[in-house]
Amino acid sequence: MLKIKVPASTANMGPGFDSFGMALNLYNEFEIEETDKDIIFLEAGEPSSIPLSENLIYNSMVKAFDKYNYKFKGLYINVIKADVPLSRGLGSSATCIAAGLKAANHIMNNIMSKQEILNLATEIEGHPDNVVAALEGGLDVSLVENNQVVYSKIDPPEDLIFAALIPDFKMSTSNGRKVLPSEYTKEDCVFNISRAALLISVFYNKDFKKLRTCFQDKIHQPYRGESINGLKDIFETAKELGSLGEFISGSGSTLMVVLDKNNTNFLNKMQSYLETTEATWKIKLLQPDCNGTEVTVC
Repeated sequence: MLKIKVPASTANMGPGFDSFGMALNLYNEFEIEETDKDIIFLEAGEPSSIPLSENLIYNSMVKAFDKYNYKFKGLYINVIKADVPLSRGLGSSATCIAAGLKAANHIMNNIMSKQEILNLATEIEGHPDNVVAALEGGLDVSLVENNQVVYSKIDPPEDLIFAALIPDFKMSTSNGRKVLPSEYTKEDCVFNISRAALLISVFYNKDFKKLRTCFQDKIHQPYRGESINGLKDIFETAKELGSLGEFISGSGSTLMVVLDKNNTNFLNKMQSYLETTEATWKIKLLQPDCNGTEVTVC
């Protein structure tokens, strides 16, 4: 039996569209093993209502098995902990892909290299930002070149915490992409390139007073933000409560607020403000996860 723990992730982080991803200490956990027969898919020990055709863990495993011509008889998959909310921009699909590929690789006696796992995970997900962070942990800048994932990982500063503002409404990644323009001006591209580069420098140098500038973006947030009622007011309130910067997590609907770890007033005051808005919001104070996916053999 394998126990697999996979972190949530926040992607884009403002200007890093489809290339920046950071793992967070919010987790999905799975039990997976190969069996002699049948395919059993459980959630917290109970039969899952999700059809097998839509089970991303199972489909990721089959993708790996097919690639390496491995014939399995049966599988036992149990989602024992599901703390990463679905369709909220926190990498829930990436946790399933990472768990499925890590489990399949172990069952196949670790035939896949780290690079091959990253490549296949990105092929399944469609972009590398969330899956690289989920697998490797930390803050990762990633891209695909000649069908190979290339990434660089840094450990985010310990001085920061990340407040995830999670609403009661979902936003799918596919719908989030439909609202984006097909072309951008040179000025908008330069705007994002400069801020993406500055963000990495600021994290390295702990020059946090510049973070709000770093999270500015003209590629996706202006368009996706229109679907999140009250976004500007929420971000303005966060600023008034001492935040260092704010951005849409992934394609939304979660909003991420970056705080100094010593900011003890934010949580209660922001929660009070959010209770005056139309949606219902939960706030989770999170820290970066630097370990990525962890596999334990039981």
